[in-house]
Amino acid sequence: MAAAQAGDQRAYARLLTDSVSLIRAVARRQGVPVDTLDDVVQETLLTVHRVRHTFDPSRSYDAWLSAIASRRAIDTLRSHGRRDRREVHDEFALDHHADRDDASAGAEREQEATRLREAIKTLPPGQREAVEQLGLKEQSLAEAAERTGRNTGALKVNLHRALKTLRDRLHGES
Repeated sequence: MAAAQAGDQRAYARLLTDSVSLIRAVARRQGVPVDTLDDVVQETLLTVHRVRHTFDPSRSYDAWLSAIASRRAIDTLRSHGRRDRREVHDEFALDHHADRDDASAGAEREQEATRLREAIKTLPPGQREAVEQLGLKEQSLAEAAERTGRNTGALKVNLHRALKTLRDRLHGES
């Protein structure tokens, strides 16, 4: 990595190629399913490329890479977990909800969705952006931070504040 940081493109290419097996091992240890291992590898390699300047050559490259791979694996598991839970919940709701064929229930859901969209539009820009990236687009904190250019701490705070504001507005608590 030190050679890659110094501009040696061959060393960098070799480093990335050699890193794949460690990334896959870390992801498997985290419980990432085999069919999503390549996603974790790709996200990890992109992160390594983006933050390679932060590597300290006096430290272990494998430990540095493992920490990044572990975070990308967790991001992937969280992302899939949210999606899987939503799909299971949606199927359960469709099968067991008494009003699923009721036209008035559909109209009510549409009204609620409209109220929510309008409430989101009134949020301050930072809060609205956090809701859109993390909530509506279901991006991980790392993805949202990269896309928005903001740090993860700011995104967390803005999301927390936005959710509180939306809860208050939609449920009449303020």
